[in-house]
Amino acid sequence: MTVNRTAPVAIHHGSTVEVIPLKHWGRLIGAIVAIAAVVALLWVFATSRNVDWVAVIAYLPNADILSGLLITLELTVLAMVLGAALGTVLAVMRLSTNPVLRSVSTTYVWFVRSIPQLVQILFWFNIALFIPTLTIGAWSVSTNTIVTPIVAATLGLGLNEAAYMSEIVRAGILSIDPGQREAASALGYRPGQIMGRIVLPQAMRVIIPPSSNEVIGMLKATSLVSVIGAADLLTRAQSISSSNFKVIELLFVASFWYIVATTLASIGQYYLEKRFAAGSRAGRRSAKLRTETEQ
Repeated sequence: MTVNRTAPVAIHHGSTVEVIPLKHWGRLIGAIVAIAAVVALLWVFATSRNVDWVAVIAYLPNADILSGLLITLELTVLAMVLGAALGTVLAVMRLSTNPVLRSVSTTYVWFVRSIPQLVQILFWFNIALFIPTLTIGAWSVSTNTIVTPIVAATLGLGLNEAAYMSEIVRAGILSIDPGQREAASALGYRPGQIMGRIVLPQAMRVIIPPSSNEVIGMLKATSLVSVIGAADLLTRAQSISSSNFKVIELLFVASFWYIVATTLASIGQYYLEKRFAAGSRAGRRSAKLRTETEQ
């Protein structure tokens, strides 16, 4: 006979049954060790004489820091919008029957994912070395005037993100039963209508979770633009620390606001996923009800 050592034990006392839960000593010891490690780590930081915690608190609401936080959020939104839009186009191209479109999409994804993100940011920041001026007819302007640090950061982050978003969108599209496309085609829908009205709306429940993770990753990836002085949160923190020499304190300040931003994004991700999951369940129940009614 096999004994389940994780199940509670039932002891019969006449007509009554007393259930005695088993003690999980391993879990208890593991929890104590984890709590002790966290407390010890916090104690090391809190009692360090090399950190001016008063300065950390004082710089949290600093105007320059908050301005950098706003730039970080703007870069995140701009890069994700560019990445999602271009990524969707690349995913559709990758699934196209046209071999040229497939080749272009595949090459783009391979090439961009092969180059470090920091290198791409630096490339766009120095694009004037290859294209000194932008000319349209009689109108001409210096490339450096157009491609500012913010624009270079947006291009570097957004075009890199497009390669990853294309794979996410492609996976979402492939998760939809091909029979739905065939049924829509039989009803007279054009390919663009099938993709926009039938496939993509259903694929969103697969696309949303990894896309939300990409947003959180993008929030932290914006710190890379500090190398080109894009005035983001980390750049502002480094600028202040270079004048008052409180390097660690300003890093703590920047980390605090990164944590706040990612926490809010994670909360938004939870409710967004919950909403799409509820919509997906409602859609399945509705489809099942229609099937049963027809039968």
